[in-house]
Amino acid sequence: MFVTVLLAPLLALGVVPIVLLNAAGISAWAVFGAWLLLCVLLVVADVVFAPRPADVVIRRTAPARTRLGEPVLTGLTLQNTGGRTLRGQLRDAWQPTAGAPAARESVVIPPGERRRVQVPLLPRRRGELVSAFVMLRSRGPLGLAGRQARHDVRGTVRVLPAFTSRKHLPSRLARLRELDGNTSLQVRGQGTEFDSLREYVRGDDIRSIDWRATARAGTTMLRTWRPERDRQVVVLIDTGRTAAARVGDGTRLDAFLEAALLLSALAARAGDHVSVLMHDRVTRARVTGVDGAALLPALSDAMAPVHARLVDTDWTAAFAAIRGLTTRPSLIVVLTAQDAPETARSFLGAFPRASRATTVLVGSVTDDGVTALARRRESRADVYLAAAAEQTATDAQAVADAVRRAGAEAIAADPEQLPPRIADRYLALKAAGRL
Repeated sequence: MFVTVLLAPLLALGVVPIVLLNAAGISAWAVFGAWLLLCVLLVVADVVFAPRPADVVIRRTAPARTRLGEPVLTGLTLQNTGGRTLRGQLRDAWQPTAGAPAARESVVIPPGERRRVQVPLLPRRRGELVSAFVMLRSRGPLGLAGRQARHDVRGTVRVLPAFTSRKHLPSRLARLRELDGNTSLQVRGQGTEFDSLREYVRGDDIRSIDWRATARAGTTMLRTWRPERDRQVVVLIDTGRTAAARVGDGTRLDAFLEAALLLSALAARAGDHVSVLMHDRVTRARVTGVDGAALLPALSDAMAPVHARLVDTDWTAAFAAIRGLTTRPSLIVVLTAQDAPETARSFLGAFPRASRATTVLVGSVTDDGVTALARRRESRADVYLAAAAEQTATDAQAVADAVRRAGAEAIAADPEQLPPRIADRYLALKAAGRL
């Protein structure tokens, strides 16, 4: 049972008979006890005559998936199987990060009829949103009290990464189409395949002249080349403690997911095979063997429940997991945050060696707030903060230099610019015939 806010004014109203009857010589305590007993009887009567909320059958409808930050509507259908009209309130027990309204929904359900209640959600966190039950209250005829019942109607919605970097995809796909046929590449070397023959134009690379075709045609003919398809692209996402740091409105891991999704969408359109690993001490998610249009849904679904763990990443196991996926990856993209040489020793010690057949990119997220601190000199405190910011930038540059000495390429950018910069580098590798 429950009592409503109307019970408090009713109890306070008892002051009037206490004052009046006490003036007539009747004990105030006796009047108070009688008034309290009357209130209790009214509450009990209200509970007894309230319709049973357990007689209501509740069914739930909810989409299986949505993206972070996008509004979504869930629905509850209530059918009153009892013999009296139910007037009350409904609360759907979604977790706080679901963004459900805090106010309870008022419902009036005549006997034998149905009512539908919509519960809007605005997810604020990736993963599984769960509502394990629905609480339904039924008020009595006096409105002082009523009954309540819990209906175990479970609902789940999987919140996928926002993928805001998809806005960069059309322009990159246009450039990919130029590389893949609209504009034939005059590149000769590893990572390209023969496309077609055309006449030689001044300025073309003479190494691409096809002398046999020239002899047959009577004019100088040139071979054109296009990037090979069916290449292996492996993306390793660090889910260790450094990925939990907040940068802007999200975490570093959120930026890594955006970069991985944009690169995967681009590589899938290019005909390459994409594998994605999310790893700290163990592999938290793995997507491999999925190509084409099914790749992005599989990636989003696998990434949704994974959050950064406050542990140091086991880089030896992480790079061993890459070797377990494929023996000859053409491109390895490592998305991590290594801010200082001292903490990056295990990362650099296990770092895979780049070769002519394999290119390694290391992408990291920078914090614009640190850059802003480094420029401020307005007070003594600002000077100390600027010194700390400069040291942070120096340490990050030292790690990037170590990555380059290992034969890889380091790309650092803010959360908004990291995904398109990695995508642009992928296209540049395609254009250069290295992928």
